[in-house]
Amino acid sequence: MSAPSSLKDIYVDEMKDLWSANDQMTKAIKSLADHVGDKKLKQMLEASVSGIQEHVTTLKSLIEEAGGEVSKEHCKGMAGLVKEAQKHAIEEAPEDEELKAVVVIAQYQRMSHYGLAGFGSAASYANTLGMKDASTKLKEIVKSIYQADEYSSQLGERTAKLAAKHAKQAA
Repeated sequence: MSAPSSLKDIYVDEMKDLWSANDQMTKAIKSLADHVGDKKLKQMLEASVSGIQEHVTTLKSLIEEAGGEVSKEHCKGMAGLVKEAQKHAIEEAPEDEELKAVVVIAQYQRMSHYGLAGFGSAASYANTLGMKDASTKLKEIVKSIYQADEYSSQLGERTAKLAAKHAKQAA
């Protein structure tokens, strides 16, 4: 890949990176969902996968609309976040289901926040470039990620309270 020479190049590069990030996150979330016992958390993770796949479809169409080559660029940032999620939530996960859920939610949110930054930037670039429809679509994705983040925060708070309660009872 050559250095971008315009805002449009940066915009397209951002979406290619997001495509890769979303593909990697999808695989990670599927793996996380296979390792949790909490029903609500499992449902949230599974629903998230279908939402992320819709985001990828949107990214592909926006790259094409912008005249870019419809391909993804390997996202090293998400690769690191996925590696950390694997380590903390699977390889070295707590045995206690509530503690494991707390860890899974934290890892999920780390990956989601990476996406928020990328989609928010891409929406800003599209808006600046006068691509109003693209900007609107990207802002909708940002909105959906924020909604999922809010729900996962609520699950995390509930689960953390349960874990803390059980720790007090065990002491």
